Amino acid sequence: MARSGNSVDVLLCTPHGRQLGVLFTRDDTRGRDTWRLPSAPADGALDETAEYVAERASGARAGWIAQVGAFSNGKNSGSVTVAYVGAAPPAPHAPPGDSRWFPSANMPPLDTAQKAIVHAALAQLRDSLDHAPVAFRLLAPAFTLTELQTIYEVLLGRRLHKASFRRALAAAFLVAPTDEWRSEGRGRPAQLFRYAPRKRRGTRGSVRFDITGG
Repeated sequence: MARSGNSVDVLLCTPHGRQLGVLFTRDDTRGRDTWRLPSAPADGALDETAEYVAERASGARAGWIAQVGAFSNGKNSGSVTVAYVGAAPPAPHAPPGDSRWFPSANMPPLDTAQKAIVHAALAQLRDSLDHAPVAFRLLAPAFTLTELQTIYEVLLGRRLHKASFRRALAAAFLVAPTDEWRSEGRGRPAQLFRYAPRKRRGTRGSVRFDITGG
């Protein structure tokens, strides 16, 4: 895409094994094997454009998306990029066209402007875990607590202590048990839960990660 005007760029993430995957699309304006974030001209409503960009690049709607901010496209360009960050459930198929998922620990080389967007977008994604249902948008409606913890670990990029995580989750009143159970290997079947946030006076309704590190 030509960089002469304002644009909307989207950093779209998904679980990629035990890592966080980030979606990039091939940048034909800079030669072969160069990549950039999915983008489109900022010609209409920004939120709708971001949702369109994410769906076009990944082949599926984002489960959660939020604006990060505006970034200059360069000292002499006179244009800006409005960046968004989004999260998508794992897809059973490869993204369409020239899009490709990269592990966040092994992203392709990016120019300075794109690096700034990626850094800010990943920071906002992790900050949002404390007040937005990002993790739950990446799971089936019914899930085990192990599956939920794994998603949080992927999004945060670090391991969490199991007992502390579950205590914090219980204190946040975000999930409710179902009558369903699922086998998770040789041990006892695990109970399935659903996202069912409850409002309580004096609580934040979120998992406090300052007490779940491990």
